[in-house]
Amino acid sequence: MPLRSYKPTSAGRRFMTRPTYEEITTDEPYKPLLEPQKRGSGRNGQGRLTVRHRGGGEKRHYRIIDFKRDKWEVPARLATIEYDPNRSARIGLLHYRDGEKRYILLPNGLKVGDTVVSGPGAEARVGNALPLSNMPLGTTIHNIELVPGKGGQIVRSAGASAQLLAKEGEHGQIRLPSGEVRRVSLRCIATVGQVGNLDHENQNLGKAGRARRMGQRPEVRGVVMNPRDHPHGGGEGKSPTGMPPKTPWGQPAMGHRTRRSKTTGGAIVRSRHRKS
Repeated sequence: MPLRSYKPTSAGRRFMTRPTYEEITTDEPYKPLLEPQKRGSGRNGQGRLTVRHRGGGEKRHYRIIDFKRDKWEVPARLATIEYDPNRSARIGLLHYRDGEKRYILLPNGLKVGDTVVSGPGAEARVGNALPLSNMPLGTTIHNIELVPGKGGQIVRSAGASAQLLAKEGEHGQIRLPSGEVRRVSLRCIATVGQVGNLDHENQNLGKAGRARRMGQRPEVRGVVMNPRDHPHGGGEGKSPTGMPPKTPWGQPAMGHRTRRSKTTGGAIVRSRHRKS
């Protein structure tokens, strides 16, 4: 998916790039697979702000994506390729042979008219979903389950892919995009191939207005705040922080481990924080 640039008619246009959307085949989503979506603006169930720098943005409908790929041994044809405002990847509408329609994450290289299938007997080719136990070593995969039957939870963003490295007993080892090597049950389902829209990471928003329409609010440096608002604040004129970097709440901001999940920590074979 190529990117287009603009003539520098203004400061915001000078470095702006955006997709050409030439792979999109329809502007109308499949309405039975749409849901209303309320903007949380970074607030939790109690209405308290828990994630900063979020708010506003355009109204969106949520597209119901089939992350489980549990319709086994029923061939499906890719009917349309669509834009999804809720994620960086493109989505594709599958028309199953029995008449059902579902959205999936669009793998790189899958085109309209191609046929995909899921299940243990499926061939390990792009777009098919099957258990890790049935895949050959070295297969490039995405939309990977961590719990069998729960649906894909990791490697779902644009351009992401993982690789099946080894099989040992009831578990396999996969290398994630971060470089981490993790053990996953061989009963987990994954989709073969790499997530499409590879040029997403190369986009340049160009101006603050595009970020605001995406729901991103401005960030303010702590060093320009008052001491009551941030540990870096205060001082006369431009002043150094005078301490190791900290969050607004006084926690270390660099090099401090924040992982708390002890239940899945044992599944990590090689940390993404390894020293090269």
